[in-house]
Amino acid sequence: MNAPIIVLGVSGSIAAYKSADIASQLVKLGCDVRVVMTENATRFITPLTLHTLSRNQVVVAKQTTSDDWKPSHIALADSAALLLIAPASANVIAELANGLANHPLAEIALATRAPILIAPAMNGNMWEHPATKRNIELLKSFGSRMIGPASGTLACGYEGLGRLADTSEIIAAVRDILGV
Repeated sequence: MNAPIIVLGVSGSIAAYKSADIASQLVKLGCDVRVVMTENATRFITPLTLHTLSRNQVVVAKQTTSDDWKPSHIALADSAALLLIAPASANVIAELANGLANHPLAEIALATRAPILIAPAMNGNMWEHPATKRNIELLKSFGSRMIGPASGTLACGYEGLGRLADTSEIIAAVRDILGV
């Protein structure tokens, strides 16, 4: 049996460093992990780290070719058993809710028919903002699932809701969705 392909989307958030643990744990589960990063995510964690842990090339910028005739973002969208976005910044959540596709992660999210699991991570005030709440509800109405955010001390020094869900909870949600 082929390993399920998990497209791990990583957006620009201080919590991006946790994507290394997520990628590593998914590989240990026997998943084929394909990482797609926003440009802002590369400010927090390097593509090389995620390339090494996932054992696959990392997509950051738009690529016009892939190993087969399909554009790389369509090939990834078609092959995914799950699109996991962890962390999902307020910006990426807004882009996805509004159908914007100016980078590979958003393009894949629009093109895939696989389940989408979103793990938000942001400042608590950003999380509580009515626009973010609206965007979350809109994504849920499209069928996306959410995990988190968690409560605690945030990187900005605030206390409250906004932390990336615990890695073990994210992995458990992936297992539940995939039935593994």
